[in-house]
Amino acid sequence: MVTKTDICSFTEGKIYPGKGRRHIAKDGRLYFFIGQKARMLFHQKIKPVKLTWTTAWRRFNKKIRIDEAAKKRTRKTTRVQKAVVGMSLDDIKRKKAETRGERDKKLESAAVEIKARQVKAMQAKKVEKAKIAKVVQPKAVAPKNVKANIPKGVKK
Repeated sequence: MVTKTDICSFTEGKIYPGKGRRHIAKDGRLYFFIGQKARMLFHQKIKPVKLTWTTAWRRFNKKIRIDEAAKKRTRKTTRVQKAVVGMSLDDIKRKKAETRGERDKKLESAAVEIKARQVKAMQAKKVEKAKIAKVVQPKAVAPKNVKANIPKGVKK
């Protein structure tokens, strides 16, 4: 035969029939107390977690072994890489896999290429300027201050 037991609201111990007290609060909640000690401590608003002999303290301080089945299993999050607007997933993986030396070599070659382009552009500008200078160059004109070969004694 199974006996109906209640659980003490303060100590969380079993209360067998014929033992303990029932308390109904003003808000209508029902509380069961195993004995006078538990009832008085409850009405004094002493927290059961602070008292070492209560089940609440034992649970709070991990003295009671919790069933493994009761624990909630959490899934391990998996990381997924997605492509970014400017890059495909393959490009991202390739960049991630490159070493420091490879990166430095690429940067150096890019710098050399840029310098070569700039030098070419400067030379092209010089050639262009030279062409323009040849076309626009004025014809040789006699300087104004030079006196013409006028015989002496002739007035202007």
